[in-house]
Amino acid sequence: MKHHINQRAPQKSVVYTNDIDEQAHNLTQWQQVYDQVSNGSFYGCIEGLDYPDAHLFKEFTQRALRQQCHIAPNSIWLGIPRSSAQSKINGLQVDTHQLMCRNSDCDFELITPEQFTIYGVVINQHTLYTMADIQGLSLKNMSTRGAERIACNPILLNQTRLMIEKIMNYSELGLPIELQQDMLSTLTLNLLSQQSSTQTVAPSYQHRLAVVEKVKAFIDDHPQQAVTITQLCELTFVSRRTLQYSFESILGINPLRFLRLTRLNNVRRELKQPGQETPIAVIAANWGFWHPGQFTKDYTQLFGENPSHTLKRCV
Repeated sequence: MKHHINQRAPQKSVVYTNDIDEQAHNLTQWQQVYDQVSNGSFYGCIEGLDYPDAHLFKEFTQRALRQQCHIAPNSIWLGIPRSSAQSKINGLQVDTHQLMCRNSDCDFELITPEQFTIYGVVINQHTLYTMADIQGLSLKNMSTRGAERIACNPILLNQTRLMIEKIMNYSELGLPIELQQDMLSTLTLNLLSQQSSTQTVAPSYQHRLAVVEKVKAFIDDHPQQAVTITQLCELTFVSRRTLQYSFESILGINPLRFLRLTRLNNVRRELKQPGQETPIAVIAANWGFWHPGQFTKDYTQLFGENPSHTLKRCV
């Protein structure tokens, strides 16, 4: 459901959805996959403003999600959570005085909690660097591992949130597009040119991340295979305790729950494919769920609807 405010440009779009895949697709020029992590029916909303060289948005998601993201080409993204709700980028905890930053050279993964709101600014990389050169500013390297989070003056960060809200709420009142885009670029430069350093990363972080990434790759390559903790320990050459800690620190869940949630989300996406005629039990079995009763129970608990309802709704 999409509404437009038909006043002076830039035009604000507001998109509501009850589907996580639609939510992922509603961000302009992003390539994203959302997996639902917490139980219950989903609700999401994205408010957005498009400019010639920038995109501004505010996104709300009701359920906890794992988001695999790649932003628009030749762009820089800033992500600013509205509150102190716990979120992670590439397994790194985002604190209240930090913002997130990535450029289009890097895929990244977000772990977001329930009832989460984030402000996003996506700006053309050439435009931003040209503006920085004119002003004699030096920007941080935004593509390296560990640079996903940038510590920021809390007052400046809160002022940025307030300014974004003002732009979102009053953009239709006639402020010229060029001036609004210049305001966004200036806000971004102010945040990225601070002297504060990026957050330090624990020495064990890279090892924990590598363990999780190896398991994720294995699961992607073997969707139907039953997997045990012992097998995952052998795969990653770590103890059960290290495996458990790696997943809980990077993704916030244990490895077996990650496996179950990933496969349930994949079943749901397959059920929603146009013209789907494969029996639900066969689709579930293809993703490793061989007990129909338990599968239906787990699916309904996670998504707030049974699989047959998903199938009928998407026909």
